[in-house]
Amino acid sequence: MGGSSEVPALRRGLAILRLLASHAGPMTASAVAGALDLPRSTTYHLLAELTDAGFVTHLPEARRYGLGVAVFELGSAYLRHDPLEALARPLLRGLVDRLRRPAQLGVLHGPETLYLLREQPRRPLTLVTDVGVRMPTHLPASGRAMLGRLPASQVRALFPSTVSFVSRTGRGPTNLPELRRLLTKERQRGWAVEDGYVTAGFASVAAPVLDHGDHPVAAISVVFPHECPGPRECNQDWPDLAAEVRRAAGELSVRIGGRR
Repeated sequence: MGGSSEVPALRRGLAILRLLASHAGPMTASAVAGALDLPRSTTYHLLAELTDAGFVTHLPEARRYGLGVAVFELGSAYLRHDPLEALARPLLRGLVDRLRRPAQLGVLHGPETLYLLREQPRRPLTLVTDVGVRMPTHLPASGRAMLGRLPASQVRALFPSTVSFVSRTGRGPTNLPELRRLLTKERQRGWAVEDGYVTAGFASVAAPVLDHGDHPVAAISVVFPHECPGPRECNQDWPDLAAEVRRAAGELSVRIGGRR
């Protein structure tokens, strides 16, 4: 397992991750070294190791470093255990009882949304987004509700090229600029909408669940039949449904120690 000499390196690596997590945006290596009082050579070495492991993302054009996808995967993995589901289940059940529509809980898993929990009304709908199913995270409203709360550098790391933008129905963002415009609109509005991106004839609205640092750890969504004729979506955003979803997501945020 290695000797005790490796422990200081581990502590320094964790300190770098904590620093990047607390910073508003990506940082230069010299800024990291200065903030932690580390030699620059040591800092570059640690950043390289963390980048190789996926915990840090290097932005070569900006010469800066930000948190990598592996950090969010670890956070999601922790919250995928029973505590999150146990806290979310009664909130989803309440949504179903009030709205008579399926309610779901999803988390980010790399460039995908993983569904952990689903509650159905008495007359259930057959959906492709079942428990354990993963979807390209730019398509479902739950995925974009979480993406909209990530730093731009993390979104770029998740979608490095146009090949990353899988399409299921011909709708949805097809490149990074389109996705960013959509995320900005949805972040300002407070909820995300998906109109036939995942399955033709169905739509969904979603809101993010945020931890104490306003990082997205999950999203709550409701799904309902909606047929929009023609190849384009109808530009509806269902504010009444969204208000209920946001209320449930805010309550779950409080329950996990975050802010409403």
